[in-house]
Amino acid sequence: MNNWRDTYKEKTVSLKKALSLIKSGQRIFIGTGCGEPQHLLRGFANIAHNYTDIEIVRTLSLETVPLTLLANKTQDAGLNIRSFYTGSAASTILAKNKRCITPLNLSSIPMLFKSKKMHINTAFIQVSPPDDSGHMSLGISVDITLIAALSADIVIAQVNPKMPKTLGETAIHINKINALVEYEEPLLNRGNPPKLKPASIIAEHVIRLIDDGATIQIGLGTIPEALFIALRDKNNLGLHTQYMTDEIMYLLAEGIITNKQKNLHPRETIATSAIGSKHLYDFLNNNPEIKFYPADYVCSPAIIAQNHKMTALNVATAMDLTGQVAADAFPYNNFSGVNAMADFLRGASMSKQGKPIIMLTSASKNETKSRIVPLIDKSVIIPKQDVHYVATEYGAVSLFGKSLKERAIAMISLAHPKFREELLYNAKKMGLLTEKYSASKFIYGTYPLRLEEIIKIENTELTIRPSKPVDERRIQEHFYSLNMEDVISRFFHKKNSFVSDEIKDISQIDYQNNLTILAVIGEFGFGKVEAIGEYFLEKDTGFAEIAFSVSKNFQKKGLGKILIKKLAYAAKMNNIEGFVAYTSPDNRGMIKLFNSVGYKTTKAIEDDMLILKCKFAE
Repeated sequence: MNNWRDTYKEKTVSLKKALSLIKSGQRIFIGTGCGEPQHLLRGFANIAHNYTDIEIVRTLSLETVPLTLLANKTQDAGLNIRSFYTGSAASTILAKNKRCITPLNLSSIPMLFKSKKMHINTAFIQVSPPDDSGHMSLGISVDITLIAALSADIVIAQVNPKMPKTLGETAIHINKINALVEYEEPLLNRGNPPKLKPASIIAEHVIRLIDDGATIQIGLGTIPEALFIALRDKNNLGLHTQYMTDEIMYLLAEGIITNKQKNLHPRETIATSAIGSKHLYDFLNNNPEIKFYPADYVCSPAIIAQNHKMTALNVATAMDLTGQVAADAFPYNNFSGVNAMADFLRGASMSKQGKPIIMLTSASKNETKSRIVPLIDKSVIIPKQDVHYVATEYGAVSLFGKSLKERAIAMISLAHPKFREELLYNAKKMGLLTEKYSASKFIYGTYPLRLEEIIKIENTELTIRPSKPVDERRIQEHFYSLNMEDVISRFFHKKNSFVSDEIKDISQIDYQNNLTILAVIGEFGFGKVEAIGEYFLEKDTGFAEIAFSVSKNFQKKGLGKILIKKLAYAAKMNNIEGFVAYTSPDNRGMIKLFNSVGYKTTKAIEDDMLILKCKFAE
């Protein structure tokens, strides 16, 4: 009986002989991503005109690979390329061939092959040289390639010494291969994404949502590039993701990703494929801490959900006012086209303390087009009910459990100021907001992230931050929770109702002339307001009037002092002359609080009202 070395020798043939196994009318699967067998594809592209009714099955690839170039040049019905793609096919490159796109989540594709519902006649794959037992590794292309190869009638493999041997469920034995073509060449790699200024700002917003010890998944794109830099301040992250990239390699090397706190595959990085540089591929070779598995396992929402604090970070190309999401492959990197975005968002939402996060820039690169639009109707890949956290360079919000009105306000606040007025008009036209709804103050405001701060008071964590338009209801609830003495101290008279029109002046601010700082406890998007500090500019004097309210639980604990100092810092940054407060002469708490700012205070009595005043220059 021959051993595997004899079998290997027998099955090693020329490219021409290997391709002779192909017949007209067949369905051919092409190995995915950077693992595409380029030598096999060049050979097939040269003889494709000899065949009729060949169907190529693959995920999206670079526009420069031989088969894509051939398909773009010819309209010949003899060659049909079926691309699995989960985007909206709105980009110019994809739109011209959208008739051939098969929309599927990545986790569903393996079952399509296993069940023979999509029968694969021939699979083109690329593998590493065999090990001592005759097993060859699919290396950086495991996701749907392994299942396709095991399901195909005929497997033609390009044996490339540059393909790393990766661990996990990546091996295919020589006995499963029909023809081997030895050819060494560099593996495909990803181009560098363009640098976008908003990306780093978005990363600053998102990083506040990621807990130490969380297990993360990161999609491809420009925003994740900036996010990797911000992640360097985190500790003991885990990784369960679709793609291994150079940036992930650096986080592993720096000890940011340790996988120590993972409950599923502890101390192991889990992925389905890799896209990056030769340096990354060398790093993956025989690396025992990185395991690759097929997509029906790694990208299964049920598996993803088993990771504690699973945090999915993905990029959208557009969202609408209701929270619907569209996503396309990026022009510089079509590998991002077939992704498990929906799988990871759903898995993270089911995870204990999980966070599904969607990131997008508010406008196109030249700011001529808003990425937040009134309504996406034909290209939705994530329905609104699956959307939780959203971040742009103008802030971060939670849409989960929010009404369509609340969603519209939230999405407008995340839009580029240049387009907010138009979005507000459309929200009213669509019936998401009433005609009388006014939002003039926050239309042009930019959320000042620098004012956010996490503090602890008696072991309770509070977020000190500027108010957002979405805080209207929470601010109402705060005022309703105050006792009458505190209500009178804040509003100077008895008050039993705090209607929306009054609260709007506190929640919808421009962050410069008018600013509200909140102290919030609880989960992002669902927190409870425990204290409010406000200033409103008196345009005729250049001074800003201040007002405060603190819930009973946090009175006399220094919270008011924290708020007034934060307000003073912001006011000086915004060139406000100073503060003025109007209160009753016996309000010792307010007098003490005003004096704590650290500026010279003047006092005056007018109509039984004490007027406190300080000038920042003094």
